[in-house]
Amino acid sequence: MAYTNNNKGLRINEQIRVREIRLIDDEGNQKGIVPTIDALRMARDEDLDLVEVSPNANPPVCKILDFGKYRFEMEKKLRDSKKNQKVLKLKEIRMQPKIGPGDLDTKAKHVQEFLDEGNKVKITIRFRGRELAHTELGYGVLQEVLKRLTSAYVVEKPAAMEGKFMSMIISGKAKTTSEVKSNA
Repeated sequence: MAYTNNNKGLRINEQIRVREIRLIDDEGNQKGIVPTIDALRMARDEDLDLVEVSPNANPPVCKILDFGKYRFEMEKKLRDSKKNQKVLKLKEIRMQPKIGPGDLDTKAKHVQEFLDEGNKVKITIRFRGRELAHTELGYGVLQEVLKRLTSAYVVEKPAAMEGKFMSMIISGKAKTTSEVKSNA
């Protein structure tokens, strides 16, 4: 069976150029070290493909199998593994050191929502002009935001100045297994 060069780095059939290979047949039994020509003949007799599964071994390991079916299974595994991944997003909340208590409540509420969704949050204070002489005000604002959060959190990066900005990164605390069981 001929396939295009879209084999994701796997060599099949005539693309295998070594003289001898370690062969595994279609039932998973090891046949030992076999000349590549004989292995190709065995694969064709069974109407299957010879696929190099471990090219770095000495000699390379090849398997007799249906390559189309094998490729489909590999793509299916890849899709399933992507489905189970949780993508962490970094959300940012910006404010100034001269922020009123009502606005601070609103910003803290947004931070809380982001943490509840499982995102990391970067809280940034922007200093303009003479405000840079009073960076302790920005630090106070960050501490006020943390006081107003209702759920547990972890400070991943403490408050630090970066040019005209002071920022910190927080994330929600991971639930323990007992908390997960009690919520179920």
